[in-house]
Amino acid sequence: MAETVEALFEQGLQRYNAGEAPANLLPLFKEVCERSPKSSPAWTCLAWLYLLDSKPSQAMKAAQKAVKLNPQDPQARVNLAIAMLETAQTGVRQHVETASQIIMVSEELKEEVERNFEDGLSRKPEWKSLLRVKQWLTEG
Repeated sequence: MAETVEALFEQGLQRYNAGEAPANLLPLFKEVCERSPKSSPAWTCLAWLYLLDSKPSQAMKAAQKAVKLNPQDPQARVNLAIAMLETAQTGVRQHVETASQIIMVSEELKEEVERNFEDGLSRKPEWKSLLRVKQWLTEG
């Protein structure tokens, strides 16, 4: 019997948290997104993996879907802002400002975004686009 989308998603998160390479997890998260196209968390994760794997164009497409599905998810907006910086797009500020407003009212979401910044830097040190977005959010 095929695994449920939820089980696949959880399995992917566990493998990611165990340190598995983003490139290895991309097929799993693509499948989750194909099987559950309205899952904002799945698209947010897929965008993050693409960013870690230095595929900003694909990351931007996934992050745009995540933001469209859940405009109030600050991590989706952070991912989109990073992808936009890495592909030299305009309009980054709007997403950073929206993410900033959301994390100001939710300590839980703020902590999640901060953990993801640290995780990203541990996996991809000197990640310039992530550092810029982090600076804008923490100084904003």
